Amino acid sequence: MEINKLMNIVFPPLLIIALVFILPPFLVFKLVCSIQRFVYKENVAGKVILITGASSGIGEHLAYEYARRGARLALVARRTDRLQKVAERARQMGSPDVIVITADVSKVEDCQRFVDKTVNHFGQLDHLVNNAGVATARYKVTSNISDFVPVMDINFWGSVYGTHFAFPHLRKRRGKMIVISSASAWLGLPKASFYAASKAAQIGFYESLRIEVGPEIGITIVTPGFVESEMTRSNQQEKGKLQFLGNEPTDVCAKAIVESTCRGDMYLTEPFWVRPLYLLKVLCPEIWDWAYHLLLVHRRRTGDKKA
Repeated sequence: MEINKLMNIVFPPLLIIALVFILPPFLVFKLVCSIQRFVYKENVAGKVILITGASSGIGEHLAYEYARRGARLALVARRTDRLQKVAERARQMGSPDVIVITADVSKVEDCQRFVDKTVNHFGQLDHLVNNAGVATARYKVTSNISDFVPVMDINFWGSVYGTHFAFPHLRKRRGKMIVISSASAWLGLPKASFYAASKAAQIGFYESLRIEVGPEIGITIVTPGFVESEMTRSNQQEKGKLQFLGNEPTDVCAKAIVESTCRGDMYLTEPFWVRPLYLLKVLCPEIWDWAYHLLLVHRRRTGDKKA
């Protein structure tokens, strides 16, 4: 007990002093590494990319971006007809081989099946893109709590299942995982509690996994903010989420994700201006909560007037 009291007093100032000396050379080192990764970024031509949730939104445009670079694709989603259209367009854009796999990522047997089918067809797996996700209806105290179980099943377990079965194949190729999470995970957006919780769980899992696997498998965690997709359109219309902010075009986001992955980045936030909001929340949590409270009150009053 006494050691904890001592650490409470000693550790914070020691950490600040250490950062004063360590941070400047570390930032220089990080800049050099960033330049090196940019110059020697990965060429994905001929490599095998498995993308979940590829029938629309970010997943669809990731398929197109990888196709432009000559990658071979395994596209996974629940909507077969939509997947077929995405696959055809990906072939036209330059992908030499595209397969379509209808699957539900919330089912463990489906995840094993789409990984096995990909490896059996191509003989390898180089990138796993955990993109499949679902938004959630607005949570109320009177809501049926069981209605939100699928959010965790798809957003969290849906990525974990695929990762479990893909891991040995990725390790063999020293491949990469791309995790499409959300800025909601650390911004704490109102009316998105279960969605934010599922995405926060996703980030926590892959940050721990990245330390465990070390350099064997690269893991890039993507936290999109306001990006055009079916999900963001429905959220903004139904939940009134910051409609005054324009969404970043999906193809722009997809290109940034593939570039970041090929460089071997640990994190990517798109659009970039969303990232500093995290600092605002950490440094000034009271202002953050107060601002959102005012926004919600304003929207309630606006809604009452329209009604």
